Amino acid sequence: MDSSPFNLLPQDTLHQIFSHLTLREINVSKCVCKCLNITLSSPSFLHVISTTQPPLSLLALRPSHRSHHHNSTSSSSSSSSSTHNNALHVFDTMLNYWFRFPLSFLPFRSHFPITSSHGLLYLWAEGPINVGPSMNNKTLIVCNPLTREFKLLPQLGSAWCRHGSVLVGSPNQVLVLTELAAIYFSGSSTSNNWLKFSSNLPSKPRSPILICDTILALCDVGSPWRSQWKLFRSTVKDLQFSQQWVRLEKHEWGDIFDILKRPRLLGGKNDKVLMIGGLKSSYSLHSSCSTILILRLDLESLEWEEAGRMPPEMFRYFQDSSKFKVFGGGSRVCFSGKRVGRLALWEENECGKGEWRWIGGVPGNSDGLYRGFVFEARLNAVP
Repeated sequence: MDSSPFNLLPQDTLHQIFSHLTLREINVSKCVCKCLNITLSSPSFLHVISTTQPPLSLLALRPSHRSHHHNSTSSSSSSSSSTHNNALHVFDTMLNYWFRFPLSFLPFRSHFPITSSHGLLYLWAEGPINVGPSMNNKTLIVCNPLTREFKLLPQLGSAWCRHGSVLVGSPNQVLVLTELAAIYFSGSSTSNNWLKFSSNLPSKPRSPILICDTILALCDVGSPWRSQWKLFRSTVKDLQFSQQWVRLEKHEWGDIFDILKRPRLLGGKNDKVLMIGGLKSSYSLHSSCSTILILRLDLESLEWEEAGRMPPEMFRYFQDSSKFKVFGGGSRVCFSGKRVGRLALWEENECGKGEWRWIGGVPGNSDGLYRGFVFEARLNAVP
């Protein structure tokens, strides 16, 4: 490309040409050559298209908890950790294509992507590059990997990193939740500090989610011998002033929480809630599962409906897996299992019908269990 006449075009002309492409096409074009990568990554071009391009919905992977914990507690592995986590691996379901967003612009020894919201990526980070190792020097970073802008949130101790679930809502609205306590940060607040309050949950929350200002979590209220899952709801305001949770249940729901094994929650489309788990073949204590079921809850009417059921030919790959991971949200749910070697994807089309397919070519993982989240790439998202 060095001798191509294409390189002789003025930047304004290139900007005009590529501004007519979609964000998906622009990202593919950046891979063509160094010249296009520089041109299409320039602040002037990003400014031109930032208000015209709709978000690009992608599935993002994050490193395993095992490798993250090891890297967090071993200074000798900091260098390899930083190299391994220097990019965000994402999958475009429309193009059936894996690619990466570089994260090398973040000046930290190691960082661990955890979730995203409104085009912003949230990561746990350990120590600036030019500062010596510190076991407790943990902080949350919010960034836009497309524009390479980032911001540090007020520093936190390592206990929050190890045990807290990070929930994000509107831009710069962050909640870190544990069984006993919660901390909350809002960029719109005049105070640049975390607000801390008790959470008072009956057990460790499973797969908590934040929808608008509503927090939902599954908690086990059963015995040490038998799990009994229930759905709890609260708001940031209720937690801050009264530490109150409401147990969501209706007589019409019947035994809906008893038919699922190891249920999880995800945020669905139009502020609905998805609950996913293995469908038990019986009510016995060690019942096997016949498939994986996706249920959908309307928070206004409090009515459940079945959204999807994994086909038998796909479920047989998960049947022998004692553990499987679920991630995604909106109209997409991904499943990974040990020794499966690929991802199973449930995707709801525009007609409201769910379709199942496999995703191959997943970047390597030490334990075979892939974790992730939905990342809506936006050029106009500002940390």
